[in-house]
Amino acid sequence: MSAHQANTITAYLKPIDSVGLEAFAEKGRNNPQSRGTNKVHTIGQGVFRTLSYVGDHAPVVVDEPLHLFGENTAPAPGEIILSGLGGCLAVGITAVATWMNVKLSKLEVFLEGDIGNPSAWGAGGAEKLPAEMGFQDIRVKVLIEGDASRETLDEIVRLANFSSPMANTLRNPIPFSISLAD
Repeated sequence: MSAHQANTITAYLKPIDSVGLEAFAEKGRNNPQSRGTNKVHTIGQGVFRTLSYVGDHAPVVVDEPLHLFGENTAPAPGEIILSGLGGCLAVGITAVATWMNVKLSKLEVFLEGDIGNPSAWGAGGAEKLPAEMGFQDIRVKVLIEGDASRETLDEIVRLANFSSPMANTLRNPIPFSISLAD
């Protein structure tokens, strides 16, 4: 290498615990029906602003934009869903890359979704069936770089998408109940 050529230095993202990941995978293989429970407590503050408490974390603030009668102080519920999907996909991509011994140097997930609410949240808008409301199309693009070929990186994203709890929650119908609290 001549004195005028620059060295290329790649910084990798902080890795996850591969031994812990393997133990978690083993637990899943041994008990494929295992489940956890996520719990959130949401409190309305007025107008459309809410605070959702998750464990010991600072509350997640949700609002609606001005054109939907909110105060635009925080992301809208649909944006929170997309951020949950993006986070879940990033977790899965990181896990699959770790499992495949690929070091990632960049991971970005871009999400957009077309959402409809013609029923005005059930407050006298258009009469629609549930399948006609909410997200009608979600598009995700992943920017990923690491010490692997594009084909391997594509396979990492494919596997993470296939196994993503949030992607599968959005793709598949699930039992859903709602009732007044006692």
